[in-house]
Amino acid sequence: MIHALKIEKGSASYACRFTETERLKQERVHGRPLFPKSIGELHGHSGIARLLLFYARGLCGLLDHTKGTGVANASLVYFNDRLLALSEDDLPYQVRITPCGDLETVGRYNFNGQLKHSTMIAHPKIDPVSKELFALSYDFVQQPYLKYFRFFPDGEKSPDIDIPLPVPTMMHDFAITENFVVIPDQQVVFKLQEMLRGGSPVIYDKKKKSRFGILNKSATDANDMIWVESPDAFFFHFWNAWEEPESDEVVVIGSCMTPPDSIFNEHDESLKSVLSEIRLNLKTGKSTRRPIIQEPSNHVNLEVGMVNRNLLGRQTSYAYLAIAEPWPKISGFAKVDLLTGEVRKYMYGDKRYGGEPFFLPTEQNCEAEDDGYILAFVHDEKTWKSELHIVNAKNLQFEASVKLPSRVPYGFHGTFIDSRGLVNQA
Repeated sequence: MIHALKIEKGSASYACRFTETERLKQERVHGRPLFPKSIGELHGHSGIARLLLFYARGLCGLLDHTKGTGVANASLVYFNDRLLALSEDDLPYQVRITPCGDLETVGRYNFNGQLKHSTMIAHPKIDPVSKELFALSYDFVQQPYLKYFRFFPDGEKSPDIDIPLPVPTMMHDFAITENFVVIPDQQVVFKLQEMLRGGSPVIYDKKKKSRFGILNKSATDANDMIWVESPDAFFFHFWNAWEEPESDEVVVIGSCMTPPDSIFNEHDESLKSVLSEIRLNLKTGKSTRRPIIQEPSNHVNLEVGMVNRNLLGRQTSYAYLAIAEPWPKISGFAKVDLLTGEVRKYMYGDKRYGGEPFFLPTEQNCEAEDDGYILAFVHDEKTWKSELHIVNAKNLQFEASVKLPSRVPYGFHGTFIDSRGLVNQA
């Protein structure tokens, strides 16, 4: 379900709609779930049984998995005049914003036949200068397990580049700099054979070494890719990355999660998500990692969020991240100085929790990086009311709120589109 809030001329309207995925449409006809859930149900022998039943239903004509099995529920991106709903288990779905602020699903979008494979990563990146979109697609059954590609501003796609990986790696996010893509090859991998032993097909492989691949954005093959090891690093999300040529380093900012497989267990109280800086030296092939927040007393689990997206791929001073406490609920957000580690918090209040904080710059070229507002959906579990908070990003002072007519459930990622961006909506 996508939640849309439209603000225009001092008034606001709200709409929420299910993305009409092929999966949803088929299950609606039968009145019950037929597609197995990738997390939670595909586990051990019962997971194998669910898969066999799923494919048996396909052979009998009860469902058609060739039209796509994804849920399009992870994130949203606006590119080439199209709002795309994404999850890495399928192609994107195009969703159209109507003039009154409502939402309607156009359908699965393969970029006019250019996206031949059936998936695209949930977090593609748009370069704020070139306006290109950079993306990955991974396969956990057959090689090549990973492909890199990009789209030019007019929607034309580059040829795929096969990224050599020895085993299929679970990859939810990656990073870009001004000249490079930074691709994580981490210790959480797919091993379907583990289901035969009664386990999960997604496992933490302690013997595998975590590393980052650095590849020129405009590369035509992976021959010049530089791999830099980063021991025991598992990042589910990356907030930014940039180049420091004077030291031959690429700096990556993300939340390092321990234990690595805890993302799949929402009640894992031992989870720590540590905002970290990793420096990848392109000359020596070595890396260093440090927690950005140095004071143990200030440690908080920081997850979904962003930097000023006008500076994505360039050095930034601030990140705006959700305070994921008590895990997995979000009790507020933090503005973190990435150089000093200073943390300033905005808390939602007693029994009030929210979603991802979204930084909205006031202008395309602000004088200061933090000129803008933080937008966040907040839900009060005592009154069962939801609202949108608008907070000044400079001083974290509450500016305004929009009362909403129904509950907004806690979700994943979103985006903001201004009126100029919607003029030529496809």
